[in-house]
Amino acid sequence: MQPWVYSETVKEHFLNPRNFLMGDETKYPHDTEGVVGNPICGDQMKMFLCVQDGKITDVKWKTYGCASAIASTSALSELVKGKTLDEALKVGPREITDCLGGLPKHKIHCSVLGHEALAAAIENYRKSE
Repeated sequence: MQPWVYSETVKEHFLNPRNFLMGDETKYPHDTEGVVGNPICGDQMKMFLCVQDGKITDVKWKTYGCASAIASTSALSELVKGKTLDEALKVGPREITDCLGGLPKHKIHCSVLGHEALAAAIENYRKSE
């Protein structure tokens, strides 16, 4: 058996993901959503945002992804709550990776997936305003 190559923070976010949307997404009231896929690893991400007065009040997400994608998006969902849309867009892979205590170099691209879904959701929200 190979050893766990991730930090304890990554392990915690993977095993106990924050803001993960279980069940029927049509029953979760939200203001916008964004969907992206990463052809490098086959992961897909869907993010749902509640926005009030220009701030993110709630975040939920679903993924078909690896441990790094799950942990990264879990951390991202916590980092962007309460931020304005512009502030949330500034939370990128570096901030996510730092929050997690690092990721293996070959898994950094997974931290981008959640950010891209967030950016797509914000773009969709702004188009609908």
